[in-house]
Amino acid sequence: MADPWLALEFGADPAERIAQVGAAHAAFLTAGTDPGRVRDVVAESWRRSAGALLDPEATAPVDLTDDALESYRAAHPLARVLPLFRDLLGGIAQDGAHLMAVCDAYGRLLWVEGHPGVLRHAERMNFIPGARWDEAHAGTNAPGTALAVDHSVQIFATEHFVRPVQRWTCAAAPIHDPATGRLLGAVDITGGDHLANPQSLALVRATARAAEAFLAQPLDPDVVTVSALGRDEAELRVGGRRIRLGRRHSELLVLLLDHPEGRTGEQLGLDLYGDDRLHPVTLRAELSRLRRALGPELLDSRPYRLRGTVRADFRTVTDLLERGDAAGALGAYGGPLLPGSDAPGVTRLRRLIDGQLRAAVLATANPAQLAAWTATAAGADDLTAWQALARALPPGAPRRPLAVARANQLSLEYDLPRATLLQRPRN
Repeated sequence: MADPWLALEFGADPAERIAQVGAAHAAFLTAGTDPGRVRDVVAESWRRSAGALLDPEATAPVDLTDDALESYRAAHPLARVLPLFRDLLGGIAQDGAHLMAVCDAYGRLLWVEGHPGVLRHAERMNFIPGARWDEAHAGTNAPGTALAVDHSVQIFATEHFVRPVQRWTCAAAPIHDPATGRLLGAVDITGGDHLANPQSLALVRATARAAEAFLAQPLDPDVVTVSALGRDEAELRVGGRRIRLGRRHSELLVLLLDHPEGRTGEQLGLDLYGDDRLHPVTLRAELSRLRRALGPELLDSRPYRLRGTVRADFRTVTDLLERGDAAGALGAYGGPLLPGSDAPGVTRLRRLIDGQLRAAVLATANPAQLAAWTATAAGADDLTAWQALARALPPGAPRRPLAVARANQLSLEYDLPRATLLQRPRN
């Protein structure tokens, strides 16, 4: 097959293929037979779904509803792109045969739109906003598998792991933050068997690329955006320009963002160096160069503070945490704040953000969020988080042996006794 991400070869009989794959699916579930007659991407997804002990008759769980769903969607980066999705896929969403869906990086459906009749059919399998359609919760499906493999893909009829979904065919493509490369979610079209064609896959691929191009544009010519998470030098977007700041200017900008009420020169000197050894003339020179980089209209003095609307990725994380949205904060977290900085004020803020996010994730006891936290630089050596992940994963889950091994390895490194992680806590 020229494109392994397409469900059907040219000229293939859909009914015959449904029967072939259906037989392979039944044999895989009943006898553990290797699914050799299906595409590699599907076979690997079936194995992941089975390894997660997913019931083949399961229904996707609903994570968010009502006000919690609305607030989460409003804060999500893909909310900006919803009008574009509707422009590009609106015809499909209203033709009476298809649905358009957008999910976040955890497979949580944010929007599902289409003809009311098709929506009613989809509701029977919980293909609704707020439901979790990642592979661990819904098995092999286009949006969930696209997220798992980070590639656009079609999933055709009996290729779905969960039987109630096998009457549908879908195509989905992942969407990334153009500035950081971070996975934001996926866009999907869902309908009948006729979607198993090159055009539907090309359409979601093109829509995802258009979404990324749209996100690369500045929010507003009067809005400055700052990226400082997971990078040693901050990047600004202002007036259509991208400006990469040096280390000292990055630190000054972060400190000013953390104190919108303003800072005196003495306070900034303490935040940067921890004492007052810095000569005021040197600090004024640094601030003068920062003003030239930002534009004279953005930086005030006496006290030093930023003017206008300035949005920063680390402030997005803290705002979401203040609203109790641990999943959203984790999704917006691109890594530690200016990790190479040793400025006291930046170090304190970095530890505060990481500590608050860590506490929020641990409090959820959610395996997906714990796994995402342990995958970050701040969480890679977090013994408590690895132990929590091992306890949260069910016996037989593919990632559980890794979590147990990592927790035991860290216990040895920290000269602590190994924890007992073989049993999940009972409610």
